[in-house]
Amino acid sequence: MTHLTLQTDLGIERVAELQAALQPHLEADAPLELAGDRVERVHAAGLQLLHAFVRDRAARGQRTTITQASPTLAAAARQLALAVSLGVDDAPADPIPSNGATA
Repeated sequence: MTHLTLQTDLGIERVAELQAALQPHLEADAPLELAGDRVERVHAAGLQLLHAFVRDRAARGQRTTITQASPTLAAAARQLALAVSLGVDDAPADPIPSNGATA
């Protein structure tokens, strides 16, 4: 397994740097682990790039996981409905209201 630490700033101004860091791993066969614990700033463009990267690797049969997502990274992914596809959703699901009905 290959490990890569995501940069602290995934703002739109840094997307080219993120792309450059990810590009060498796009076609690599080894599973890739992206550590997200240092991420402090995120823009939609950074998350979209991460999503496309994970999706493209999956289409090639390559496994990519984001581990230790910082609260900032996880919250931003949730806001853009990318938390599940990026694997960063560790928040508990909303409880189902109890109204006495059964499924």
